[in-house]
Amino acid sequence: MKTFLKAAAIAALAGISLPSFALAQTEGGAIDVATIGEPPTLDPMTSTADLVGIITQHMFETLYTFDANWAVVPLLAADMPEISEDGTVYTIALREGVTFHDGSDMTAEDVVASLERWLRIASRGMQTAETVEGVEAVDDYTVQITLSGPYAPLLSLLSLNNSAAIVIPSEIAGEDVMEDFVGTGPYQLAERRPDQYIQLTRFNDYVSRDEDSSGYGGARHQYLDEIRFVPVPDPNTRIEGAVAGQFDYIDSIAVEAYDRIASGNTEPVMLAPFGWPVFVMNTAEGVNSDIAVRKAIQAALAPQDMLLAAFGSEDFFTADGAMYPEGYVWHTEAGTEPYKPMGDTELASQLLADSSYDGSPLRILTSRQYEFHYTMAQVAEAYLEAAGFDVQLDVVEWATLTQRRTDPALWDIYITHSPFLPEPSLTGIMSDSSPGWWVSDAKHAALGAFNAEADPDARVELWAAVQEAIYEEVPAFKVGNFNAVAAQSPALEGMNPAPWPYFWNAWLEE
Repeated sequence: MKTFLKAAAIAALAGISLPSFALAQTEGGAIDVATIGEPPTLDPMTSTADLVGIITQHMFETLYTFDANWAVVPLLAADMPEISEDGTVYTIALREGVTFHDGSDMTAEDVVASLERWLRIASRGMQTAETVEGVEAVDDYTVQITLSGPYAPLLSLLSLNNSAAIVIPSEIAGEDVMEDFVGTGPYQLAERRPDQYIQLTRFNDYVSRDEDSSGYGGARHQYLDEIRFVPVPDPNTRIEGAVAGQFDYIDSIAVEAYDRIASGNTEPVMLAPFGWPVFVMNTAEGVNSDIAVRKAIQAALAPQDMLLAAFGSEDFFTADGAMYPEGYVWHTEAGTEPYKPMGDTELASQLLADSSYDGSPLRILTSRQYEFHYTMAQVAEAYLEAAGFDVQLDVVEWATLTQRRTDPALWDIYITHSPFLPEPSLTGIMSDSSPGWWVSDAKHAALGAFNAEADPDARVELWAAVQEAIYEEVPAFKVGNFNAVAAQSPALEGMNPAPWPYFWNAWLEE
C-alpha cells in the first residue's frame, strides 16, 4: 500500500492514470484531519491560504474545477462555456436542481451576485476584474461574462479553490464580510470551535455530478458522515500524532520524518515534486520598494543551503530557478541567470551599497507551523547579514501571518509556498492586489500579452517573457522545488493524493 500511495501521488501530479482497484465503499464514520493550524477565515474568496482552500472546498463549489490531468472541467456549470469567436463573451449554462445548504435553489441570480462579489473583494477576482466588462443573467440558468478583450486564464481562475469564485446565495454575496457559511458542497459547517476543530457533516441534499470522479472533478461521493479539521500548529506534534495513529490524515509533515512515519501506525504519502518555497517581497513600501535592494537580496540568498537545511536531503528538493521544473509545459530557463544556488555575497554587498538601503531592519515574516519556512528564514538571515542587511525575523502563527501580510507597513518579506499550478496566472504575484503588490509596466506588458493569447503553444513562448520580468524586477524569490509529505490511516480508503487534499470519495474501511 505504501508503494502505491507514493506512486499515486507522483502520477497524480504528472497527470498519469493508474489502474483502479475494486474496493467496497462503506458509508458512515467520522475522520479527524490534522492541519497546520487554525484558518484565518472560512471565506475562501478573501484568502489565498492553502489551509482555507483545503477546508472550504468541501463546503463551497465553483463553476469549474480541475480534473486529474489539471484540465478545467465543469462543476456547478452544466458544461464548458460557449465562447464568442473573438474570445470576449462566455456563455455559461448552469446545472439545474442544485441546492444550497439553506435549502434554496441555486440560480443565475446567485451566480451573478457571487461573481460580482469575487471581482470586488478577492485578489484573483480583482486581477480578473480588469478585463471584465459585465456579468449578467441571461435567464434563470444561464450566465454571461463579457470581457474587454481575450483573457486566457479566465476558466482556470474560476476553478481554483483559494481566492475562490465560490457560488453562494445572492443575499450573502451582497456582503463583503461573510457571516453565514452557506454553499452547495457535499459537506456543510456544523460547528467551529476555534483552536479545537471545525466540524463538517454530510449535506444530505447534495446533488453530485454524474461523471466518473477525476481529480477535483466528476462525482463527489459522500461516504463519510463527518470530517473534523483539527488545528495542530506544532510540526513535531503532527509527526507524533501520525506515528501514533491519532489522526486519519495529517497534512504537511517534515519530509525527514518519512521513514519514521512508515514504521508507525499511519502511512506516508509523498507528492513529488510538490511545489516551490518563495520569499515574497513588499514592493509597495519600505526597504524593498527599491528594486536595487531586492536585487541585493536576490544575489545574497543561497537556495542550496536554505533547501538543505529545510529538507535535509536532495532526495526531497532541487535547487532550481525556473518557475516550473523540467517536465512541465511551462518550463523555461529564460531570465534565470541571477539565480545562484550558493549565492553571491560580494555582488549582494555591492548592490546594497549602490541602493537606497539605510540600515533599517529587513523584516522577514514567517511561521513555525510550516517548519521549513522558519528553517529557510534562519539560513537566509545569515546570508543577508553577511551582505550587510540588518535582519529582523518576525515569527508568528500562520493565521496571523496571513492577516499581517495584507498590511504593507508590517513586513518586507514574507515566506510562503505554492504547488505548481496548472495556469501560471494563478500565481499570487500575478495579481497587482496580492500582498507584495507588484505593479510595473514591464509586468503588465509581458503578462498582458501572455493572458490575451489563446493559442497554447504561443502562450508557452510568451510565458518566458513573464519569467524574465520576475527575475528582472524581483517581486519574489523562488527558493527551489520541494516534495511534500502527508500521512493517512491505512483504514482511510479512496484518497487520491493532491496538493489540496479532499475527502469526498473517501471512506473508512471496516
